[in-house]
Parts: sequence; structure tokens; C-alpha cells
Amino acid sequence: MRLVLVPTPIGNLEDITLRAIRTLREAEVVACEDTRRTGVLLKHLGLSKPLVRLDQHTVGNAKRLLEGYEQVAYVTDAGTPGISDPGAELVALALKEGWQVEVLPGPTALIPALVASGLPTARFTFEGFLPQKRSERRERLEQVAVGRTVVLYEAPHRLQETLLDLLQVYGPEHPVAIAREISKLHEEFWRGRLGDAREHFKEPRGEFVLVLGPKMPQAEGPKPRAEDLLALLKERGLKGKELVKALTEAGVPRNQAYALAHLPEAPKNR
Repeated sequence: MRLVLVPTPIGNLEDITLRAIRTLREAEVVACEDTRRTGVLLKHLGLSKPLVRLDQHTVGNAKRLLEGYEQVAYVTDAGTPGISDPGAELVALALKEGWQVEVLPGPTALIPALVASGLPTARFTFEGFLPQKRSERRERLEQVAVGRTVVLYEAPHRLQETLLDLLQVYGPEHPVAIAREISKLHEEFWRGRLGDAREHFKEPRGEFVLVLGPKMPQAEGPKPRAEDLLALLKERGLKGKELVKALTEAGVPRNQAYALAHLPEAPKNR
């Protein structure tokens, strides 16, 4: 069997390549994450092909689902398959089964965001989506932050929380570029300081790519004050033991963290 991973537009439909169109035309079947979404794309291209659903829940059954086909094209919802989607698992399974695997070059959100950021591109780390648990997310950021540009994907409902984590690791003065809805109608590139990013994206919409400049081994400037960290963590809803733990993890001495966490709330103006 010959399996070809075909990149599809992440926004503007003109981004698809002539080679990708030819590959889809020649395929016996198109495997995809979402048959409805892919059906719309094929209709736009004037193509009619059998569609087989292969998403994160069904990719393990690829061998059975694709039996009888010799020429298979695989597409994800958008972009190049294999990056933060089931494509990577499909390739591993295909190689194990001895299938011929080919990957076409094409659209991705990663490279346009990195290049347009204006930040160093010679050495960078792509982390995709960070872990959902705060402690794991913080640990991952600490591991990758030093010495290279870091590129992240993020969903709108988690953007504000991720920016808070980044503030703790990098500090408010650190340079960041945030790309939103790349190649779509409302594409936006924002460049500035981490300390200003949350204010700019108060009501996040669309898909985001975050590009952070390299963090130097030595502190780039004064560390955030303990009181500033306290305000950020309280904004996230942390209190009691969780708040003390988060402050100590950020480098605040335990006695000071305990005292800060138990400060009485200031009376609200009426």
C-alpha cells in the first residue's frame, strides 16, 4: 500500500499545492479526521472520492479500515498531517506494516508564525500544545525556555491561563509574538512584551501560535516581585495550600509565601 500524507490549507484555500490536488485526484480513497470537513474541501476542488474517517479514536484500526486500497491519501482538518494530530500515529503504524509512506510539503501554522515573529529562528523548540495540568505545564516550560526560541500552539479557552504560566517562567518584560488565525480572514500578528499580552487578548478567539524569544541562562532583568506573583496566582483562583505551593515553586521563600498567602483581603469599594 502507498500512503501519502497531504497538507491542506489552514485558512486560505489558495494555499493548497498543485501536487496535493493531483495526489488527491489519483488516490483511491481519502482518509481524514472529519469526513464532512474534508468533503467540503474536495467539493471545492471538484473531486469526488470515498472518505474513511481516521481520527484519534479510530486511527488504531487503520489497517482494517484501509484494507483493499492500494493508493491512500491522508489529510487532517488543516495543515500538514503528523503535527499535533493522529497523523504521527498513522505513519508509525504504516511503517510497521511495511507500507510505502510519502509526505508532501505544504501549509503549517508553525513556520509562518516563527518567521514572522522577528525573533531568532536559528535554534527553536516546537512544543505544540502544553500539558493541561499546571504543574506539568510549568515543568515543561522550565525545561525548554533557556537558550532557544520556543513555539507553542494554544486554544482560545486556555490562552489566558497559559500566558499566566509564561509570565511566571519568563517575566513580564520578555519578548513574545502571538499569531492568530494564520492565513484566514482575521489573521493577526501581535508582537510585544509578555506583560502586555493578556490585556491585548482579553477575549481570545481563533487558534493561536505563541513564539517566545530565547531565555538567557542569567536573568534578563529583575525577577517579578513576590507581590506581583501573588496577584497573578490569585487571579487564577489559587488559595490556601495551593497558593503557598505555587509561590514556593516560583522561588519565593516558604515563610514569605505562607505570609503572603494568608494576607487578609483588601476591602472592596462600595
